Amino acid sequence: MVLRAMALAGGVAGAAALSQFPEYSQQYTQRLAGAVDELSRVVADFDASARTLGLSREDALAQMVGTPFVERRRSDMTRTLARHTRLRDDLLALREASVLERVRMAPRLTDPEIAARAWDDFTPGVPVTAVGLGLAAAGFVAGWGLIALLLSVLMRPFRRIA
Repeated sequence: MVLRAMALAGGVAGAAALSQFPEYSQQYTQRLAGAVDELSRVVADFDASARTLGLSREDALAQMVGTPFVERRRSDMTRTLARHTRLRDDLLALREASVLERVRMAPRLTDPEIAARAWDDFTPGVPVTAVGLGLAAAGFVAGWGLIALLLSVLMRPFRRIA
């Protein structure tokens, strides 16, 4: 009886956790869009400065040499350009995906800065959409099954031999 109660608790915990995914992914996507907007401004400003001098982006980066500060800025800008590309691609993919497709795309929700800020502002909600309820059901089954399997394995040495 205790084992079933523990499995039920695992199912409820799984349901509660997974049912929050639609709201969290929405908040993450909103923060991601803001980050992409800001990085787009930085990239556009850099590209405009390069064009003013008749340089491509790559040529402008190549010319950033000579002092430790300028070389550090080149390194910073290279990371910024790469982050912008990665986040922009993530945003495009997430915007085109349904909530269920976003579950498969969970690795696109992992930028450390954005995830931390989205989590800081995240407030759990009661899932009232079909997708939210479906994820709650899937979370219940996964939680129940995981706890039941774990308890079965842990209790195996204590079972009587029939």
